[in-house]
Amino acid sequence: MIADGLTGDRARGDSARNDRARGDSARNDSARNDRAHGGRAAGGAATGDDSAARAAAGPLVLGIESSCDETGVGIVRGRTLLTNTIASSMDEHVRYGGVVPEVASRAHVQAIGPAVAQALAEAQVRIEDLDAIAVTAGPGLSGALLVGVSAAKGLAAATGLPLYGINHLAAHVAVDLVAEDSPGLHTPTIALLVSGGHTEILRIGDIVDDIELLGATIDDAAGEAFDKTARLLGLDYPGGPNISRAAAGALDGTGVPGDPQAVRFPRGLSTAPDLRNPARRHSFSFSGLKTAVLRFVTAHEAGAGDRGIRLADVAASFEEAVVDVLVTKTLFACEDTGIDHVLLGGGVAANTRLRERLTERCAAAGVTLRVPPLRLCTDNGAMVAALGAEIASRSLAPSPFDFGVTSSLEAHDVLIA
Repeated sequence: MIADGLTGDRARGDSARNDRARGDSARNDSARNDRAHGGRAAGGAATGDDSAARAAAGPLVLGIESSCDETGVGIVRGRTLLTNTIASSMDEHVRYGGVVPEVASRAHVQAIGPAVAQALAEAQVRIEDLDAIAVTAGPGLSGALLVGVSAAKGLAAATGLPLYGINHLAAHVAVDLVAEDSPGLHTPTIALLVSGGHTEILRIGDIVDDIELLGATIDDAAGEAFDKTARLLGLDYPGGPNISRAAAGALDGTGVPGDPQAVRFPRGLSTAPDLRNPARRHSFSFSGLKTAVLRFVTAHEAGAGDRGIRLADVAASFEEAVVDVLVTKTLFACEDTGIDHVLLGGGVAANTRLRERLTERCAAAGVTLRVPPLRLCTDNGAMVAALGAEIASRSLAPSPFDFGVTSSLEAHDVLIA
């Protein structure tokens, strides 16, 4: 494999398995149909002053996220984050080199009850204190989504709480409503969402009723391209962190960063005709880049090409190609819409090179960049609770109880109605 041919060592996925939340699922035997947004004080019946104070603080909402391989449960009061519990099954997917939907679904089934119980304990609230429940209804893996939606429906049926089925993509943006270092969600904004399952550019006029998809990947998501390319280079899942480590020279014993210009890999949908085409100008394609890496690896292993190229050089060149097209098209979106604010979200936001290049180029273009804390960029329940709380605060009707999951839910469908 090229990892040996380029004097590098095989990377080992070193992400530690997140401890699964333990505990018993909270149950409430008495359903209540009428609930004031203030709810009931934890010690018993609420006084008038307590109810008024709680109402002023905003609705108390529990959010459930299960769209991929992380079981997330968050609790938000208004725009204050009380807890963000996450149980990940990432380590169970390492041997497969990527997320296996059936494995993810089974992990959600095991984790969801304990995660809800732990979140309630950490937030120091009881389930009967909640004002609403929110759950990701799409987009995502159908089986994984079903676990979260089924759990949320069970809680809602047992308690009489309103239930909001919400959009995963909108939630990634809404999380900035509750980030500790955030002055509040800025609108309008261009949102760049990059993860293992999604790569989109959105125009956000209002987080609930004005979201427009400007562009998306037409094949692999950026995170998926990282995972597949990592396998070509002999690196383990998850590909993103391991490619970044390789690019930094951390895997060949030298500690010398790779040259991002060593191999000129293609930038998908970036030719002049692509950029003149409104349907392609803000869209992405990473399949050609992945094929280019495969051809490079094959040629190198056959003894062709520059034998002085290191694993670090190839990894850095690939990473640069992905980052370059993400940043360039995001700034095109700013230019075309006249919006001078960008929010970065999704798991790939953890990529250091992406944050560096986006920071540099936004500053040069006079665009403000906002990156929420990294723990809130990956899939989590806090983002679902944040969007649910915003929807509840606007007194919107809850979702019909018979709603289903939609693996390809459109970005503008923020609330299942």
